[in-house]
Amino acid sequence: MMNNSVFTPLNTKNIFVIDKIYSKSDYTKIDLSDSNGVFNEINVNNAKEMEQYIADFTKSKKAKIAIGGYLEKRNLYKRSKHFNKQTDPNDERNIHLGVDIWAKEGTKVLAALDGEIHSFENNTNHGDYGPCIILKHSIEGTVFHTLYGHLSIDSINDVKIGQSVKQGAKIAQLGDSSINGDYAPHLHFQIIKDMQNNFGDYPGVCSLNQLSFYKENCPNPMELLGIL
Repeated sequence: MMNNSVFTPLNTKNIFVIDKIYSKSDYTKIDLSDSNGVFNEINVNNAKEMEQYIADFTKSKKAKIAIGGYLEKRNLYKRSKHFNKQTDPNDERNIHLGVDIWAKEGTKVLAALDGEIHSFENNTNHGDYGPCIILKHSIEGTVFHTLYGHLSIDSINDVKIGQSVKQGAKIAQLGDSSINGDYAPHLHFQIIKDMQNNFGDYPGVCSLNQLSFYKENCPNPMELLGIL
C-alpha cells in the first residue's frame, strides 16, 4: 500500500511538474469548489473567462502559479455529459482526484520522477483531458503512476510506450482550450496506484459513491510535490 513512507526517501523540494523557472514560492492555492461564491458571478463554462479569473486571482496573491483542487467538489463538470449521465446526485462525478496547476499555454511539463511512458492518448470528450501522458514509477519496489492531462497535441506526437524518462525532464507542454478539453490552460497532475487496465486515461473526477475507493487509489499529489 502506498502511504507517506513511500515518499520519505524523496527530496520533495526538488520535485517539479511544470517549468522550474517557477519556484514553489511562486505558487498560491486556489479554491475552485462549489462553495466559492465567485462562481455565481462568472461563467465557468467559458474557458477565457475562467482563465482571466485565475490570472487575476493569482496576481492578487502576488504569485505566478495557482494550484489546488485535490478532493475538491466542483460545479465545473455540470456542463459536460461526459461527467453527468446519472440522475442520482451521489452518482454525479464532481469530486476532483488530482491537483490542477494553472499556468500559461505552452508551459513546460516535467516528469515528477524517474520512470517510463506507461501510455498516452488524446481524450477528446468535452471536458476531458485532451492529450494525456501517464508515467510508471517504482520506489523501493512500490509501483505507481503519475498522470499529466490537458497537454498540447504536439506533446503526444513522438511519445513511445516504454520510453525512459528522467526526473525533471520535459515530457510535454500545456495545451490551450481548443485542445485541452475546453479549459483554461493548466496541468491536471494525479497519482494512481492501480491503473485498472486503463490506457492513456484514468478517471480524474469521481462521484460521492465512489470516493472511498478513489481516495485510496489516488493519494494526494501535494504530498509528492511538497506543497501542503
